[in-house]
Amino acid sequence: MDRLIYSSLSAMRGAMARQATTANNLANANTTGFRAEMASVRPLWIQAAGGRNGGLETRAAASEEVVSADMRGGAVTETGRNLDIALDGDALLAVQAQDGEESYTRRGDLAISPGGLLVTGDGAPVLGETGPITMPPADDIRIDAQGVIWYRAQGADPIQPMQQLDRLKLVSPTGSRIAKGLDGLFRVEGGGALPSDPEARVTAGSLEGSNVNATQALVDMIDASRAWEMQIKLVTTAKELDNSGADLMRLPD
Repeated sequence: MDRLIYSSLSAMRGAMARQATTANNLANANTTGFRAEMASVRPLWIQAAGGRNGGLETRAAASEEVVSADMRGGAVTETGRNLDIALDGDALLAVQAQDGEESYTRRGDLAISPGGLLVTGDGAPVLGETGPITMPPADDIRIDAQGVIWYRAQGADPIQPMQQLDRLKLVSPTGSRIAKGLDGLFRVEGGGALPSDPEARVTAGSLEGSNVNATQALVDMIDASRAWEMQIKLVTTAKELDNSGADLMRLPD
């Protein structure tokens, strides 16, 4: 009976992990630049003790974990806001994570913090070619297709040309392995940083939405819920079989 119970317990843990991943994706269906998380199940074989080879692989527990993200693009919507950008192709925007590590995102709803830093919508400082970008007081700010930031100083003559401040650090993950962290940012597996990509382009005045398919996410959530219920029934069946076996073994009075 223990094999059936522990197999069901393993499957229930997998269903819970799948439910958590699906719920997170569904919660971020409207988050700018969000990339849906993808979970995968792999078997963890349990070996019996004894023998020169360590025993036989008697059964396998299921382990479900987030292994990657769906990097397909989301829908791009024109906003007309100067600090909104949509990254073209597979380009990523370099930002500074809370631990100070260089990380990457597809989020393009940029803003200026009270301290003058250029940040993303979730507060991560945006990196330029020389580090975090600090915006001076300006009457006008523009970002061109190459990611170059132009500004007109506060009080400057409107007929004067705008000045170049910095260029957003735009990178391409092609040829590198990146992983998505719990904070929603991408990092290079094993550490390190991606080099700037001079060919990367952005679309100013637009935002890329989440690539989560809400309908499919709801279907996945229902499927995980049904899988959980099925495993509960198996545990109940195992209990009934165990009680029946105990009744057969009980000596008559």
